[in-house]
Amino acid sequence: MRDETTAEKDMAARTRLDGILARRPVMLAPMEDVTDAYFRGLCRAFGADFTFTEFVNVEMLLAGAPTVRRKIELAPGEEPTVGIQIYGANRERLVEASLIAEAAGPAVIDINCGCWVPKIARRGAGSGWLRDVPAMAEMAGAIVRAVRLPVTVKTRIGWGDSPPRPDLMARRLEDAGVAAITLHCRTALQGHKGTADWSWAARVREAVSIPIIVNGGVETAADVERAFQETGCASVMIGRAALNHPWIFREARQLAAGLPATPPTVAERLELCRQHLRHNAAIRGERHGVHATRRHFQGYLSDVPGGMDLRRRMLVDETLTGNLALIDAHEAALTSAPLAAMPVA
Repeated sequence: MRDETTAEKDMAARTRLDGILARRPVMLAPMEDVTDAYFRGLCRAFGADFTFTEFVNVEMLLAGAPTVRRKIELAPGEEPTVGIQIYGANRERLVEASLIAEAAGPAVIDINCGCWVPKIARRGAGSGWLRDVPAMAEMAGAIVRAVRLPVTVKTRIGWGDSPPRPDLMARRLEDAGVAAITLHCRTALQGHKGTADWSWAARVREAVSIPIIVNGGVETAADVERAFQETGCASVMIGRAALNHPWIFREARQLAAGLPATPPTVAERLELCRQHLRHNAAIRGERHGVHATRRHFQGYLSDVPGGMDLRRRMLVDETLTGNLALIDAHEAALTSAPLAAMPVA
């Protein structure tokens, strides 16, 4: 039985989460190989109110895999505004892993019940749980009982082989003690195809008393405001759009304040390329760090005159100094050549 001190900690953690959700927060979604500590900090600097780690494989976490242990290492000071997301197919192993994740000090433990990638879903993890919603709710309840922190679930409207009933799923999760639900408004079988139907989030919000966070199809700062207005949800979560354009959080804040959204300048875009390259090279090693940053180049260099050509040249250079030199040379050329002479990426 939990003692009074533990109960007070439970209540304090839940109160902090409720306080965050009461402010219409805009959140950064968990993304594999993307939302590491650096990128989370970057998005918070641009205005993200809450962030999540990369996906944490519970089997590898329990085995002590260094690469997975790294995923639950939080940066100093970020603990109140970050959740650790875990995934797996076995309830008992998820419970064990949730205790390790809790010890890392996040604000919440989030359960991934929405990843549609076949190699994950087919073995019962991620959106694979949608094939047995009662088992999903039992698993979530077991984690709720095991940890002191609030437990949240990120999922989809359904598997996709029958009419979705996310309202019934949400009620089961609420009854299990889940503190909030993030609903990606597509089915698992859709993946990222088709249009995310936010009306599902509005319907689920009406079916339960816990906060609902709408996700899927949020591509611009204007979409953030529209998602709030159309669904009445407590929060909006941004995924792939932030991967390419982390400035979306700044722009969403500006629109929410009644100000025009300020897009990043060319200088900002190029400087972010430099900063991200330097950080990843320092943390991951030069070659791996350069490779890990490449996934961001298409978005970072969008709207940079000649950005597409710069990206092509950077993709064949595996050195930090080489990539930085290419960026510097491109920026120098932009200041000396007419912009009309260079195609925009």
